[in-house]
Amino acid sequence: MGSEADGSLANEKAPETVGVGRYVEMEQDGGANTAKSRLSGLLWHGGSAYDAWFSCASNQVAQVLLTLPYSFSQLGMLSGILFQLFYGLLGSWTAYLISILYLEYRTRKEREKPLMCMQWFEVLDGLLGRHWRNVGLAFNCTFLLFGSVIQLIACARYVATSCLLPLDKRTWTYIFGACCATTVFIPSFHNYRIWSFLGLVMTTYTAWYLAVASLIHGQVDGVKHSGPTKMVLYFTGATNILYTFGGHAVTVEIMHAMWRPQKFKAIYLMATLYVLTLTLPSAASVYWAFGDALLTHSNALALLPRTAWRDAAVVLMLIHQFITFGFACTPLYFVWEKLIGLHDCRSLCKRAAARLPVVVPIWFLAIVFPFFGPINSAVGSLLVSFTVYIIPALAHMITFRSAHARENAVEPPPRFVGRWTGTFIINAFVVAWVLVVGFGFGGWASMTNFVHQIDSFGLFTKCYQCPPPPLPSPNTTWPPFPATTFNATTDGTGLAPAPAPSPGHFFGYHHRHHSHGL
Repeated sequence: MGSEADGSLANEKAPETVGVGRYVEMEQDGGANTAKSRLSGLLWHGGSAYDAWFSCASNQVAQVLLTLPYSFSQLGMLSGILFQLFYGLLGSWTAYLISILYLEYRTRKEREKPLMCMQWFEVLDGLLGRHWRNVGLAFNCTFLLFGSVIQLIACARYVATSCLLPLDKRTWTYIFGACCATTVFIPSFHNYRIWSFLGLVMTTYTAWYLAVASLIHGQVDGVKHSGPTKMVLYFTGATNILYTFGGHAVTVEIMHAMWRPQKFKAIYLMATLYVLTLTLPSAASVYWAFGDALLTHSNALALLPRTAWRDAAVVLMLIHQFITFGFACTPLYFVWEKLIGLHDCRSLCKRAAARLPVVVPIWFLAIVFPFFGPINSAVGSLLVSFTVYIIPALAHMITFRSAHARENAVEPPPRFVGRWTGTFIINAFVVAWVLVVGFGFGGWASMTNFVHQIDSFGLFTKCYQCPPPPLPSPNTTWPPFPATTFNATTDGTGLAPAPAPSPGHFFGYHHRHHSHGL
């Protein structure tokens, strides 16, 4: 049995030996099949269809799991469910388009020369030219940059919400920025096998904890389900869901790490279907229990009472954020390595040191804009809409616009979508819908909300959406007021009047006196 299993694994790897690319850190000399090498292969060296499925599902359902109830409070229950189903299907379609374009380019090019780690902008370059490459590179890198920022913000948010240690969110951002910088030592997407599996286990636990804990908690007194109430809130919530199912900006990197990338076509759809079994019950249950209270709590865990189960969810999501940070940053590491000429370097330590400058701007932006929730919608409308919806649909239409290209396509469209005519119609609908609803209305709403957060809290805010400090008990005994040399009279209580407020008081820095989160 063991020899048969080893043989089948070898057969699976064999057809794609050339196309796997130059992941030099994963190459082996075909040495002895020792226990150490088998353990390394089990935990470290991935490339199967199962690895790709775990990577897609784990990366797709990251910290947005905790912001979806917030989106439901903006959209209402029915719209929240329908938008999840719609954008889940839309995201699966454009991930399919990306996979088809990748296979088309790879088939054309891999016989000419050995392929390095391939990325989405290189696929656009090979199929459509340098102008498409530049646009794809700009959108993809900016999206992944802010995607990494969001993961870092989420880490600080989870710990501050759990009250595990009495530190503010900005301090936690400093700490977790340093921790997430260790992802520079993970060479490529081949090496996320155990991390992807564990990440999906962690999000599965958190999702079902949210659902079950909310149902057990029951509805709070006087709960209201008013959404939708304002157009700006409605489209802000919709673009957060657009962002949720737009996590396939790393599709090409995941496919290129597979032994048989042809199997990827249905993998993202299967991952999306599993993700929906997590996001729909959790978001609906939390919104049912807490209603409009979520409008001022973008993190659903903040509303649930602290228990050992909730603390476990916080810790697991923290670990998962580390994994997702690596997923978002690894393509940026590749781009930077290629820019400075170190991507072929065999020394992992040299490559890790060269990657550190990528983490610095992410760290800085997470401190400047700590707006967990609103920043998701802003990134979704302005970046995700183009990166993983509009550009792939347009690129597919233009690549196969000629009869010759359609006749020689590596993967023609399936019959159930109407072949080429049906595919063109679907792509045109995706471009029009996302451009008008996602980028247009969504961009307006999310930026309005984002600017409101800046006006309310300011940049570099120390503790975004933190609860106000508890008021002193009326029976509290105050110590005698110290003697003062100021010419101040007392009002009979022995206490001097409070000093005049500082000038900053009059310039809008009222950090805890605003309606948080709109």
